[in-house]
Amino acid sequence: MSIEHRSLWLAVVLVLPLAIAQAAQAETIQVVIDKMAFSPTAISAKVGDTIEWINKDPVVHTATVKGEWEVMLPAKKSVTQRLEKKEAVDFYCRFHPNMKGKLTVD
Repeated sequence: MSIEHRSLWLAVVLVLPLAIAQAAQAETIQVVIDKMAFSPTAISAKVGDTIEWINKDPVVHTATVKGEWEVMLPAKKSVTQRLEKKEAVDFYCRFHPNMKGKLTVD
């Protein structure tokens, strides 16, 4: 086996278990929108986790962080969002501003 092949093999042996462990630790957090409210309203997550936004209402909603991001939530559908960075933000529905929540990503 050449030195290049050994180096590549060693990198795979050392890095692959770390990548698998990180993927295994990621969680999916469900946030349900029902009767014009987010539940839960306070969400704690980690970078790499996914939020599954489940809209049970018959109207469209959003999960909006002003100036940052927005997720459109079609009526009676679910949408996923992978959390890419650490942040602590307040979110709301752009169409129904009384619907509010807080997301903390560590």
